[in-house]
Amino acid sequence: MPGYRLRFPQDEGSHPDFRVEWWYITGWLEEAGRPLGFQVTFFRARPELKHDNPSTFTPRQIMIAHAALSDPARGRLVHAQRAARAGFDLAGAEQERMRVWIDDWRLQRSGVSYQAQIAAPDFSFDLAFDITQPPIKQGQDGYSRKGPAPESAAYYYSIPHLKVNGTLTRGGMQRGVEGTAWMDHEWTSQYLEKDATGWDWIGINLDGGGALMAFRVRDKQGGPLWAGGALRQADGRLKVFSPEEVRFIPRREWKSARTGTNYPVSFLVRTGDREFAIEPLFDDQELDARASAGTIYWEGAVLALIGGRRAGQGYLELTGYWQRLEL
Repeated sequence: MPGYRLRFPQDEGSHPDFRVEWWYITGWLEEAGRPLGFQVTFFRARPELKHDNPSTFTPRQIMIAHAALSDPARGRLVHAQRAARAGFDLAGAEQERMRVWIDDWRLQRSGVSYQAQIAAPDFSFDLAFDITQPPIKQGQDGYSRKGPAPESAAYYYSIPHLKVNGTLTRGGMQRGVEGTAWMDHEWTSQYLEKDATGWDWIGINLDGGGALMAFRVRDKQGGPLWAGGALRQADGRLKVFSPEEVRFIPRREWKSARTGTNYPVSFLVRTGDREFAIEPLFDDQELDARASAGTIYWEGAVLALIGGRRAGQGYLELTGYWQRLEL
């Protein structure tokens, strides 16, 4: 509900009384002069269980993690996933500070930086994310509506323009990488209404220091059920958009040969009086998360263009196209 005041750094930690929560870092890296997209996401879910069971093995909280690389030279997403019940110090999410983990996969706050360590079969990375800008409290001072019902909402903040440095290992070869990233943190107990099927979302680090977030929640016919977003200028001025001010206009679809799913991977996104063309780094950035989160979605690196010229880079997320998203 509205009225909660976000606190930092305490609200970077877990909120276990809420049903769903995620810490989501996406960005662009440069490896030997070549661009790569990457993402690492940790989810916490509180299942509907009888919580009077005294057993330590009761899955009171479930942790899920996704990691992926978008490499144009490979032409498809390379990804890995994990899931585990919280407990026994093998998986969990701390309160009051950011520290989430599943085995040796970790995302945590360290001083003025975040750190991520991911070791997957096809790649591993050890990255530091230096904070260069304050958080953007999305929606109404951090209360972000997702539908017509007031309780269909999340507490939500973003930290754009993270400065990335670290190492990436592939094929037994370790290289230094650097780049820029974006972090989202949301927690909620009712995200999607029954008439919603999924969402389209962008987080764009604009050239010059600005930042754009925009989303639309789609109804069963594929139209907009709700929308929102915010544009922060490089000088700190913030414009929060009403649902009527945000439009996602598909321009081109890509069909997955693996799942047969059609995704609108290219958009015109209108926010207020500004229009951005969103183009993918490459088309095949589909992520099959059925082994952990039980769904398939598209999540990939994109460029933002104004008048055909680059205006920024970031990530696009498309959910609910394979089938209705169940959180």
